[in-house]
Amino acid sequence: MLEAAIKTTGQYKIDQHDLPAQQLSDQLRQSLPDALGSGHSAVFPLDTDLSFIETRYRPNRDLAVSTRIERQEPRLVVTLGMRGCSRFVERGGTAIVFNEGYTSITAFNASDGERQYQAECEMWQLRFSLTKTWLDQYLGENASAALFKNGGINLLSQKPISSTALIAAEQLVSCNVSTPLKRMFMHGQAMSILASELNPLWQNSIHHRSGFTEKDRAMAYAARTILIQEFRSPPSVAQLAKRVGTNPFKLKKLFHHYFENTPYGIVLNTRMHSAYRILEAGTCQIDVAAELVGYNHASNFSAAFSKYFGISPRHIAKRQTAASG
Repeated sequence: MLEAAIKTTGQYKIDQHDLPAQQLSDQLRQSLPDALGSGHSAVFPLDTDLSFIETRYRPNRDLAVSTRIERQEPRLVVTLGMRGCSRFVERGGTAIVFNEGYTSITAFNASDGERQYQAECEMWQLRFSLTKTWLDQYLGENASAALFKNGGINLLSQKPISSTALIAAEQLVSCNVSTPLKRMFMHGQAMSILASELNPLWQNSIHHRSGFTEKDRAMAYAARTILIQEFRSPPSVAQLAKRVGTNPFKLKKLFHHYFENTPYGIVLNTRMHSAYRILEAGTCQIDVAAELVGYNHASNFSAAFSKYFGISPRHIAKRQTAASG
């Protein structure tokens, strides 16, 4: 499990305010000191109460960056785990892991803890920070109240990054638009990502369905973990249901309720996002990528990839070849 992969002992600790900072024309950039590795975190203000933060770290030792946010207006943070993972641990002990390939949505009005990163592991995350006031102007005044609770940080949702958000994120970080229009372009891509990733959360808050127990929830998440870990050769629904202690019919209902997806859909999401990262890295051919994510035939993989992302795997591979050349 990713939770176990992030060490909690022997860390080097540094306060966020002690990281070297540089104010540029369109961003505030904080960098890791050379002695701690490489990487930076850049904050782009896109609108009143809306910011985009891109963080890329590769620390050379287990690292904890202390952060403290005093009580303020409730805020929502949407985090896309593009590569690697990190963990936020509150002073009280509550921990949230931000996983690669997943969108995590958190809410808070005060926070005191530390972000933890593992030595020699690349971590790349895109975060969108927005206030309740900003959200209310689109959803209606006080319409988002159910998403916010008093106290520290709360994890509201953690789902695979949607294909819509992944494509918009790629456009956002590559952003080759001329400077006068850059902020407008970035704002548009950010809005596309937020609309896509907040939609399931908002639907759940409006159409809340009851009738399931905490045991049912644990069962659903255990089954999803199995599928994610074994996506190359996943168990059948019947086998999966038996492993977590239920029947196929109920398991499908649990997946629909908690993930708004099917077991096959979870496998497909995991396969496609894994394949995208493999092709993006430019380290292997399409047929090899297909095999690595569980497809016996490259043609079936290419058809599934094109349908899922709206672009062919060959397009990703060619783009990476051109970039490296």
